[in-house]
Amino acid sequence: MIPAALCLLGLAALCAGGWLFWQARRTLRRLDAMLASAIDGGFVEEDYDESALSSLESRMARVLHGSAAANRALAEEQAAVQSLISDISHQARTPMANVLLYASLLEESGLTEAQRARLAPLQAQAGKLHFLLENLLRASRLETGLLQLAPAEGPVDPLLEQAAGQAGAAALQKGVALAVQPCGAAACFDARWTAEALDNLVDNAVKYTPSGGRVTLSAALTESFCRVDVADTGPGIPESEQGAVFGRFARGSAARNTEGLGIGLYLARQIAAGQGGYIRVRSAPGQGSVFSLYLPRRSSAKGATVAHGGA
Repeated sequence: MIPAALCLLGLAALCAGGWLFWQARRTLRRLDAMLASAIDGGFVEEDYDESALSSLESRMARVLHGSAAANRALAEEQAAVQSLISDISHQARTPMANVLLYASLLEESGLTEAQRARLAPLQAQAGKLHFLLENLLRASRLETGLLQLAPAEGPVDPLLEQAAGQAGAAALQKGVALAVQPCGAAACFDARWTAEALDNLVDNAVKYTPSGGRVTLSAALTESFCRVDVADTGPGIPESEQGAVFGRFARGSAARNTEGLGIGLYLARQIAAGQGGYIRVRSAPGQGSVFSLYLPRRSSAKGATVAHGGA
């Protein structure tokens, strides 16, 4: 017969093991909940009683608390910068429009050839500044959610034709062939803002394609998206620069001798992301580039709640 003391010892060990197992599972559940909350961006520190928490939980809480505080500070800083950009752009729109208006009136007032030659650079630079201000204002409104996209199902071919028509004059003047390959596909997109995103892609393609080159617009369906391709025979983009070309004011090394402000691709990416899509680039130096705009084939919750409107 097993002595009673040994039975009690075994029972105590079993209870201790069970308690340790329960503690370990509880700690893992708590850590999992903390990490899930942090990933979702909703982690909020609590009044943790270190005597009631394991050392691991306590350290994890401190790490996540610091991360949450840093994320809040970064979000507040980004919001302040976006607000500043929006305010400056908005306040500068009227004075800039007046500069353009008076420059136009001055051009029509019987200037001499020498005076016209001095006026032309003023008009060109004022036009660039006006373009920059308008696009900064659009981008800031998209970023802050002040504008709401309104995706709706529609055919893609008219989108391609409109973008080709918009860039047709510039392509003709530069000697770049511009072609559209219709596909009969449909997608879910905001017609106005998607047209602007595609116009930016085509404008870039024409701008960086040398005379005698070719720009082709086409579309194809994937399982979840309609992919709109803008292919050019330009200088191409090194792989090391491809991840940065969609940044605000970013310009690749091949674009340094070409006029531009480096905001068109950034705005196009914001528009694509705002309706549940995205943009990718495939390129290599000397082999041209293909910018692909992915549009959802069906409506998504994201596309219904993010960014749109007039500038």
